[in-house]
Amino acid sequence: MNSRDSRNTRGRNGRPRTTGNRARSTSSYDEERAARRGGGSSRGGSFKIPPALLVLFGIVILRLAWLQVIDAGRLSAKADALTTSNVTIQAKRGTIYDRNGNVLATSVECRTLYCNPSIIEDKNAVASVLADKLGGDASDYLSTLSQNTTFAYLKRQVDTDVAADVVNTLASDQISGVYTLADVKRVYPYGETGGQVLGFIGTDGHGLSGLELQYDDILSGTDGEMLMERGRDGTPVAGGVSETHEATDGTDIIVSLDVNVQRVAEEQLTQAMSDTEAKSGNVVVTVPDTGEILAACSWPMFDPSDPSTVTNEALKLMSVSDSYEPGSTFKSLTMAIGYETGTINKNSTFTVPAKVMVGDDGVTDDDGRDYTMDMTPTEIMRRSSNAGAAMVGMAIGADKFSEGISSLGIGQTTGIDFPGESAGIVPSRDEYTGATVGAAAFGQGVAFPSIQLVRAVGAIANKGTLVTPHFLVQKGGEKADWGEGARVLSEQTCENVIGDMREVVLDGTGVKAQLEGYDVVGKTGTGQQALDTGGYLDNSFLSSFIGFANGEDAAALCYVGVYGTSYHGSAVAQNFSAIMNEALTDLNVPKQN
Repeated sequence: MNSRDSRNTRGRNGRPRTTGNRARSTSSYDEERAARRGGGSSRGGSFKIPPALLVLFGIVILRLAWLQVIDAGRLSAKADALTTSNVTIQAKRGTIYDRNGNVLATSVECRTLYCNPSIIEDKNAVASVLADKLGGDASDYLSTLSQNTTFAYLKRQVDTDVAADVVNTLASDQISGVYTLADVKRVYPYGETGGQVLGFIGTDGHGLSGLELQYDDILSGTDGEMLMERGRDGTPVAGGVSETHEATDGTDIIVSLDVNVQRVAEEQLTQAMSDTEAKSGNVVVTVPDTGEILAACSWPMFDPSDPSTVTNEALKLMSVSDSYEPGSTFKSLTMAIGYETGTINKNSTFTVPAKVMVGDDGVTDDDGRDYTMDMTPTEIMRRSSNAGAAMVGMAIGADKFSEGISSLGIGQTTGIDFPGESAGIVPSRDEYTGATVGAAAFGQGVAFPSIQLVRAVGAIANKGTLVTPHFLVQKGGEKADWGEGARVLSEQTCENVIGDMREVVLDGTGVKAQLEGYDVVGKTGTGQQALDTGGYLDNSFLSSFIGFANGEDAAALCYVGVYGTSYHGSAVAQNFSAIMNEALTDLNVPKQN
């Protein structure tokens, strides 16, 4: 052993200096320090993670799992939304044709203008260009251009050339931020003609009234969708469309309207309104054996191409939605029920006094007759005798009369393919009073839309068969099936009533309805209008005429009625004649000797 290695030595400071034992002393010191900290020995011991740290790690792991697995779809969609825009591609709406192939309503290609307000620096300049090209004031567009967004519509359904002019003008001024999308819009080539029947559509491309609403599911088709990519600033990326779902165009339909008859009907209604100073009115023209409607209109009218002409009153078709007491036109139905039940025949004679008591009311004739006279059914019709018709009604009796008007569809919806049809106000048999039959026999005490009268008189013209009045003829190449109708009158009954109606036109209250070369039959009507408080309005009537031609071989039927006038039914007979002339000409019905 080397004594030098084993002995202690002292350093310059006089303290002992260790050599071989130094490592062990240091280790012992570390162990002691660890023990004092509560960690135990560094050899064979374990390091413990604080609970709070474990909880924190757990939360982080769970959050990562939620974001990457459970919520991944939503986050992905949200990310896509920041870089894409879903733009609707409107389907091209089906075209509406009249019976002769004329286009009544169609859709044409156009553009929608939109912008990215966030990149438009000179908003006043853009607003000025828009006002100049699109109309209106610059201030009308500033609110849109100032929105805090990257996408805003400026104007929909802009003509293609106008939209191109806007974009090119801005481009020449080196102004960006305004763009266009493909769009379609509805146009009505004949303007106001047929406007109420056709109706109009909203900005979403769906029908809001008329046939546009009635057949919206057929006409509208299915809209498509375009996924448009955008840059960081919201600007659409040129050529960056990632996905497009094409639109499915709507189905074309053919309707029974004849645009020429419709035009004349509207002209004549306008003239009748002026001549009689009426408040409202309506016209219906049909083909009796099929129920097809050649023309229909009511006052006021509107132009579906011009929203400024649309009012609540103009939107409705009065002949379908509004109920009025018909007056003497109803006498045609009273006679039909009388003949059908065997209560009367052509030779029946009634001794008609100047006044007939109906309940507590005395019924007189409008011609001022103050004496008793014998009248056949034909004479009652020719003179339009209220007292005579009341006697016929009371002879029929309440049971048969109630059953008769019900079989003719009075007080029931017709099933016409047009929105807003009303059933009217017609008492049921158990609601009858002692005055009901006598008053209803000449058109008082019952109120219903004129389309019901058109249908019922149409059954007389159609040899006794009641059909459904309608507009739709064909959809997408498929012919519409409206059924054959139901027989409600015998042919003999119809011949009898037609003979009575012929005398009305030849030598009665309806002579102004005559039309050279045609056998016109018809009936005038002057219906008083009831007050809500009871009684009737003074000097305010529904003046009307309904008729068809030719007599026993009817090709067309027409109703004309104006409401709120002091004139009697004969005043509109000449308007009927003008409309009927156009209808018979268009239907190629030859004139007779």
